[in-house]
Amino acid sequence: MPYGLYLSADGAHAQARRLEIIANNLANVDTVGFKRELAIFQARYAEETAQGLDFHGSGTINDTGGGTMLRQTKTDFSPGPMKRTGSVTDLAIDGPGFFVVRKGEESYLTRAGNFRLTARGELVTQQGYPVLSDSGAPVVLDPGAGPFEITPEGMLRQRGSAQTLALVQPRSLGDLVKSGENLFRPLADPPPVPEAQRRVAAGYLEMSGVRPTSEMVELIEASRAIEANLQMMQAQDQMLSGLVNRLMRV
Repeated sequence: MPYGLYLSADGAHAQARRLEIIANNLANVDTVGFKRELAIFQARYAEETAQGLDFHGSGTINDTGGGTMLRQTKTDFSPGPMKRTGSVTDLAIDGPGFFVVRKGEESYLTRAGNFRLTARGELVTQQGYPVLSDSGAPVVLDPGAGPFEITPEGMLRQRGSAQTLALVQPRSLGDLVKSGENLFRPLADPPPVPEAQRRVAAGYLEMSGVRPTSEMVELIEASRAIEANLQMMQAQDQMLSGLVNRLMRV
């Protein structure tokens, strides 16, 4: 089997995975607080070099390279645009940090601040997960105590009582793992955001970090790369078929 056929097939497969990632980004273009994923590619050595049977720069046929592969996906944590909603339970972090919510027995982080109040006064996410205060307890308001306000530092005040939202910032964004439902699972306990850097905008939402125009350009690039690899596979298959037919006539 021609070596180039394997390279083209692997290249088509890698671009197909990139296409899936881009499609997922586009599907979340209106998801509050969504962070886009990036496909990271890496050049690969020839199989013999990867196995230690040859070395890069040897000048042999094994030095032709092994194509490309999808090394990993990486989350782009760039802040999304702010949108004014006027809803008192819509919150946006204007700066570093994440809200903390509880799902089951674990705490997760999110930038999606489209919260809501339950009939019992609990501040929860759209999925119903409690939003936590800096004490680690769920934020609960008194439904019968009248209106409440949220300060720019993230403090909820209601008739003399006050609760402060938990805002944390991991030491490294690489410590965050996407866990679905717009949540991130921290691999290490994240420290709180310093008081001077706490900025919470009430009545605003941080929208998706996906830029539709850029994603569409990448979508076209990936589609054309897949097409080019498929054409190369077809050309090499025809070349192999022609060689076999000539040998059969001998």
